[in-house]
Amino acid sequence: MKKLLIALAAVVVATVASYGQGAVGQVQFANKGTGLDAPVTIAGSNPTVGLGTSYNAQLFLADASGNATTALTPITTFRAPGTGAAAIADRYIIPVTVDVPGHAPGETLSFIMRAFNGATYDAAQNKGQSAPFSVTIGGGLNPPAPLSTLQGFTVTAVPEPSIIALGVLGAAALALRRRK
Repeated sequence: MKKLLIALAAVVVATVASYGQGAVGQVQFANKGTGLDAPVTIAGSNPTVGLGTSYNAQLFLADASGNATTALTPITTFRAPGTGAAAIADRYIIPVTVDVPGHAPGETLSFIMRAFNGATYDAAQNKGQSAPFSVTIGGGLNPPAPLSTLQGFTVTAVPEPSIIALGVLGAAALALRRRK
C-alpha cells in the first residue's frame, strides 16, 4: 500500500511539473472589465462616437522600441451600440483569450492594441493603435492576465466625400472637358 501511494504521488508531481513547463502564456483581450476602462473612439467626433461592429481589434507584441512586431490571434470585433446606459457599448471589444506563443506564464511583455476597419491593419484606411503597455501574462495553472495597463485611444477615420463635394468635382470635370 505504501509503495502504491508513493508511485501515485510521483505520477502526480511529474504531471504537474510537465504541465507547468509546457504552458503557453495567455492574456484576456478586453478593454473593459474590473479596474479596466480603455474605450476606443473615433478621433474628433462630437459627441464621442465608438467604432461598432464594422471594426476589428487585434493584439500585437511590441519590441523595446514600442513597435508592433508579432500579430496575435484571434482577432475580435467591437460591440454594437446599445441604447440608454449601454449606448457606449460600441467603444469596447468582445473579449477573447489570446495565446502568446513562445512565452511562458509569469513573463512581463509589452503589447499594442490595434483597431481597424478592414481585413488587416496595414490594408485599412481607418485605423488607430494604443500606446505600448506592459502586462505580466497568465496561463498554465493561472487564469489569462487582464490588460490592466491598457489606455484608451482614438481611431483616425478618413471621411468620405459629401454629395456636394462630388457634385462640384463632376461639374469641374465637365467644364474642363467642354473647354477642349
